[in-house]
Amino acid sequence: MFCNPPAGNLRIPDEIVPVSVNYHFTRCNVECGFCFHTETSSYKLPLPDAERGLKLLAEAGMKKMNFSGGEPFLYPKYLGALCRYCKEDLQLESVSIISNGTKVTEKWLKEFGSFVDILGISCNSVYPENNAKIGRADRGSGVPFDNVGQLFQIRDWCKPLGIKFKLNTVVCSLNWQESMADMVQKLDPFRWKVFQVLIVAGENDTDERKRNATQFIVTDEQYEAFCRRHRHLKCMVPEPNSVMKSSYLLVDEYMRFLDKGDGDEKVSDPILKVGVQKAIKQVRWDQEEFHNRGGIYELGSTAEKEQSCGTVLQNNGLDW
Repeated sequence: MFCNPPAGNLRIPDEIVPVSVNYHFTRCNVECGFCFHTETSSYKLPLPDAERGLKLLAEAGMKKMNFSGGEPFLYPKYLGALCRYCKEDLQLESVSIISNGTKVTEKWLKEFGSFVDILGISCNSVYPENNAKIGRADRGSGVPFDNVGQLFQIRDWCKPLGIKFKLNTVVCSLNWQESMADMVQKLDPFRWKVFQVLIVAGENDTDERKRNATQFIVTDEQYEAFCRRHRHLKCMVPEPNSVMKSSYLLVDEYMRFLDKGDGDEKVSDPILKVGVQKAIKQVRWDQEEFHNRGGIYELGSTAEKEQSCGTVLQNNGLDW
C-alpha cells in the first residue's frame, strides 16, 4: 500500500524516483478534438522490449503503472500481458488503465482483471450529441459511441472482480455548462477526475497540427463553475491546468519521457538506450505538484474508501 511521505522523500541525491508512470503505448480509435497526445504512430514496442522498459522503471522506483493512450484496448492481448508482467513479475503496488471504453470486454476483464487495480473510463458529456461533437465517434464510420451506456456496463463488470472503477472528464467549451451530477452519482466511481482542457504547444494548438484544440478552450472561471456545480460529490478530484502541467510522468510508445508542460513538447531519449535517470532528467517533471495533486495515495485507506460519489458532501467549499 502507498504511504504519504513528504515530497522531499521522492528525491534521492542525484536521482529522480519515477513513483508513478503513465505509459502511452499505442494510438487511439476516436478523434477527440482536444487530445494533447496526437503525434503517436501505429508503432508499438515488441513485448520483450516493453517489459524490459517496465523493469527498468521498476528498478528506478516505480510503484504505480498506468496504461493509457491512445486506446490501450486496441491491443487486448498485449495489454493483458503487460498488466500480468507488472503484477506478477514486477510486483507493482498499483496497475491501472485509462480507456475510452469502446473496446473493453467482459471476457478480457475476467481473464486479466486480477492484474488490474483500477480501470478508468473517460466520458465528457451526458449528451450523445455533445460527445459526437467532441469526437467520441468511430474513426472509420463516424457513428457516435454510447459513452454513458458503456460506463454502467463496464462498472458492472468491474464490481465482482474487485476492480476499482474510475471516471475521467475533460471540461471544455461544449460541456462546461452541463450538470453530470445525476449520472455520476448513479455510477458511483471511487474517483472522478475532472480536468481542464489542456493546450500543448506544438501538439494541439494550431490548424497545422493533427488537432487544433483552441476551439475547446474554457476560461479558468468556466472550469471553476463546472467544479462548483459538482462540489457536493465526494469523489470529484479537480485538476485544472495549473495542477496538470508537468505533474504527470508520461512515456510514449518508444519508451521516451514526454514533457507537456509550458512551452513546446519535449521528448527524452529512449530509456531502453540511455536508462531511466538520464532520460528523465531530459524533461521537466514537477514532483511537488505531483505530490500536491495526490499522485501518491493508499488504495485501501479510510479516506479513499469514503471517497464515493454515491454520497454527497455537506461542505460547500471547493476543495482543490
